[in-house]
Amino acid sequence: MPCPCWKRPDCPTRRKKTGVMHACGHDGHTAMLLGAAKLLADNRAFDGTVCFIFQPAEENEGGAMRMIEDGLFERFPVEAVYAVHNWPGLPLGKIAARAGSMMAAVDTFELNFEGTGAHAAMPQLGDDPVLAAGAFVQAVQRIVSRSVDPQMALVVSITQIHGGNVGNIVPGKVWLQGTCRFFEPTLSDHCERLIGDIAQGTASAHALTAKLAYKKGYPPLVNTSAATDRAVQAATAVVGREQVETAFNPSLGCEDFAYMVREAGGCYAWVGAGAVRLGEGLHGDRYVFNDAIVPTVLRYFVTLVEQTLR
Repeated sequence: MPCPCWKRPDCPTRRKKTGVMHACGHDGHTAMLLGAAKLLADNRAFDGTVCFIFQPAEENEGGAMRMIEDGLFERFPVEAVYAVHNWPGLPLGKIAARAGSMMAAVDTFELNFEGTGAHAAMPQLGDDPVLAAGAFVQAVQRIVSRSVDPQMALVVSITQIHGGNVGNIVPGKVWLQGTCRFFEPTLSDHCERLIGDIAQGTASAHALTAKLAYKKGYPPLVNTSAATDRAVQAATAVVGREQVETAFNPSLGCEDFAYMVREAGGCYAWVGAGAVRLGEGLHGDRYVFNDAIVPTVLRYFVTLVEQTLR
C-alpha cells in the first residue's frame, strides 16, 4: 500500500524502498513462528510431528490455495492447522478465538462506464460517466440495505474511482473498483447479479455502456470446534481464562488461511496488540507491530503443541 510514513524519520519500521509498506505484521508473524519452531526443536516435550507453514502471497494472491494445489497436505498430512494474527484494538495480552466464522469471505469487482467525452463547458455534446459513477456508488448500497436480511452481515464498498486527467474535460470513461464481504457463501452470486443489474441500469439511464468484471475471492474462515477447543485450552494455560475471548463478533476482514482450515480443519486466533489511535490499525499508514506480543505467542504455540501431542 502507499506509505507516507517513510517521510517520518521517527517511524521505527521505515522500509528501504521508498513509498511502500505492508502494515500488517507478517514479518512479526514469521519471526514468532520461527521462534516457536526453535523452542520446540530444542525441548521436544511432545510426542508427534509438527509442521510449520511459511506461506507466501497471503494478500490478494491466495498463496494458501496455491500451496494446497501444489500438494501441501499430501506431502505433510496434518490433523489440524493453527495460526495467529496480531490484532490492534484488542487489549494487549488477550487471545481471541471462536468456533465457526472468524473472518469473512471476499469478492472484488471492477466496473467501467464508457461513453463520449466532452468539453466541460459543452456537456450536451457528450455523455457523463462521472455522473453515472456517482449514481452507481449510491445505488449499489441498496444491495445491503434492501436485498438481504438486516441480520445477515454484508459489506459492499467502493474503494477506487478513476476518470479524467484535466480540469476542463468531462472524460469518456470512468473506472471503479470495489469489494464485497460476507459470511454466507450464497451472497457471492447474489452480489454479482445485483451489482451487474445496477451497473447496467445506471449505464442505460446515462446513455453509456457498462462492463463488469466480478472476481470471487477467499471463502469465509470457519474455525472447527475441536481445534478451537484445543486453542482455547492452550491460550488459557498461557494467559489465564479471563484473558481469553470466545464470545465476540467475527471480523469482516478476510484471510486466505481460510483455505487451509477448510482443507484440514483448524483454528485461527487473534492476539491483542493493545489500543491504537487513528491510522495505527492493520494496514494503517502509522501501523507498527507490537513486539510485546512475541513472548505470549511463543508460549501459546509451544503450549498448544505440547498439550495436543502429549
